[in-house]
Amino acid sequence: MVRPAVPMAQPRKNGRGWMIATIVLGLVLIFMVGSRMVGSFFQAVASAEGMGGGNPHLQEVTLENHQSSDKIAVIPVEGIITSSSLDGGRYSMVELIEDQLKLAAKDDSVKAVLLKVNSPGGEVLASDDIYNAILKFQNEHNKPVVASMGSLAASGGYYVSAPCRWIVANELTITGSIGVIMHTYNYRGLMNKVGLRPMVYKSGKFKDMLSGEKDLENATPAQQEEIAEENAMVNKMVTETFGKFKSVIAEGRKFSSNRNQQNKGGETGRGLSEKWTALADGRILSGKEAMENGFVDELGNWRAAVRRTEKLAGISNANLVTYQMPFSFGNLFSLFGQSQTKSIKIDLGIDLPKLGAGLYYLAPSFAH
Repeated sequence: MVRPAVPMAQPRKNGRGWMIATIVLGLVLIFMVGSRMVGSFFQAVASAEGMGGGNPHLQEVTLENHQSSDKIAVIPVEGIITSSSLDGGRYSMVELIEDQLKLAAKDDSVKAVLLKVNSPGGEVLASDDIYNAILKFQNEHNKPVVASMGSLAASGGYYVSAPCRWIVANELTITGSIGVIMHTYNYRGLMNKVGLRPMVYKSGKFKDMLSGEKDLENATPAQQEEIAEENAMVNKMVTETFGKFKSVIAEGRKFSSNRNQQNKGGETGRGLSEKWTALADGRILSGKEAMENGFVDELGNWRAAVRRTEKLAGISNANLVTYQMPFSFGNLFSLFGQSQTKSIKIDLGIDLPKLGAGLYYLAPSFAH
């Protein structure tokens, strides 16, 4: 007798993977909420005790602890100098540096500021804002600011260093590039090749100034005159901004010399050479060339800059501190939503964002 086939029992689907994933996700969420609460608690304690100057967005971080009652505040100026927000956060570079200087001013144990510069420059206004913040800090507080130049401190990177009491550069530092640049493209030739013709309606003849659609090769005499007027206006703007750059250098170097002479037995630093204006033509300089012509005061590395800062402040073996935004899982997870094409990496290790229209104190290689 043939028995009827008994259907085999279907194996039960294993839901253990989903269960593990759910548990892990729940733990992550709990950890995020907990870390935010703990961070808020320590921020409140720090503010109450006077740590971090009471600024709720920044906290003091010790870089080197020498068990000293004296501190040197390290403030980095790295990458393109811009007024845009940093990594989509609440701070711009300018605001961050301004607040760091305010914290250094409020803390009596901070005896000096060490500006750590590694930048090819950037926006004219952002560079000028940082320059003014450093100048104001030194005028209002008896705390010297020393610039330590890294591998690159050119154009706007030098602009923000100029008001400092003392400037230290490595002999191989790339600096200089003193000048102003405005860069654009004219793509009308390409438009003509593909049969694309612009239609422009404007309220005034200069409303489309610097437009890349203008037909320069086939311009009428009236259009040529208009283009010449535009060029003259742009060149005037560039010249005025360049004059500001040179005055910042001259005044900064003079300030440095005068302030250093007030210290008994102190070194006066380097004065500008007679030919310094001839070198302010956009060329880059090595740290050694900059030293020879008075753009920097001393050749040396980071440790030399620290020692010089201590000497100017009249202290020794000071703790090195900096001010940073507190770690937050919210900020960490927000980074995953950012476009990976926001910036590119170049061989000098600088994050280079896309630059908009405007005037720049920017080293030549970065201006395109």
